[in-house]
Amino acid sequence: MTDSTAQGKTVSLVLGSGGARGLAHIGVINWLDEHNHRIVSISGSSIGALIGGIYALGKLDEYEHWVRAISATDIVKLLDLSFDHDGLVRGERIIDTLKELIGDGLIEDLPIPFTAVASDVAREREVWLNSGSLFDAIRASISLPLFFKPAEINGDKLLDGGILNPVPIAPTFNDDSDVTIAVNLGGKPDPDFHVPEPPPRGPDEEADFVDRIGDFIRKFDLKKQAASRGVGMLEIADRTFDAMQSAIARQQLAAYPPDIQLVVPNNVCGTMEFDRAPQMIQLGYELAERKLAHL
Repeated sequence: MTDSTAQGKTVSLVLGSGGARGLAHIGVINWLDEHNHRIVSISGSSIGALIGGIYALGKLDEYEHWVRAISATDIVKLLDLSFDHDGLVRGERIIDTLKELIGDGLIEDLPIPFTAVASDVAREREVWLNSGSLFDAIRASISLPLFFKPAEINGDKLLDGGILNPVPIAPTFNDDSDVTIAVNLGGKPDPDFHVPEPPPRGPDEEADFVDRIGDFIRKFDLKKQAASRGVGMLEIADRTFDAMQSAIARQQLAAYPPDIQLVVPNNVCGTMEFDRAPQMIQLGYELAERKLAHL
């Protein structure tokens, strides 16, 4: 490890998978930025790749405003159902919406080294995506089995990075940073874990982003019966996937522990509850405040 900088520590940030719980990543990043710690590399799986990639692109503020304003109905309307055998949702609508909102870029041109982790199930291996289109890599890393159709990159069909590596520390092994911080979204359920109330919002705050979301949402109109198709099956699959990821994460973190681990219990938020963004962002910020103040 190197000495700390005058502004704070240099940080290798590892952002884990876990659906909407990953909105806590935003709170952690906000805390690090506010306390002048410099993120020098990011590795992420699934939602961790999404949040980390958008931060590396320099657009996390725009995404945070956007996600704070969406409702459960908005989320459903962003799901382009496919009814194919390999996934319920194509995922193109969500990615196109985000591209329109914040843009895209090449990973190799980002100011912060970034790796998105996906899974090649056919070859039983994880795939590190650190070049090419940022949102192509994100789309691959968030491809939750059964829910999203697999993403195809260079002829390979890729699925969610959390299948094989829910907290991808390995891409940071060669970093020359002061501290490696991993955010694990697969902590054991904690019935007493406090989910903070969202902070009060000013009368004019985020109005422009709400209008922009409305413009996006009005383009789409899904039938109610289509939106509810397969919910029971997906809920079972989601819980199974959560349990699998938590077990894998515990094993990997025991073998390759980061300098600091922030753990979010897996019962604080459902996989698709992105309408709880204010609470989850605040949770991440408060978790960082408790665990990282010594930095």
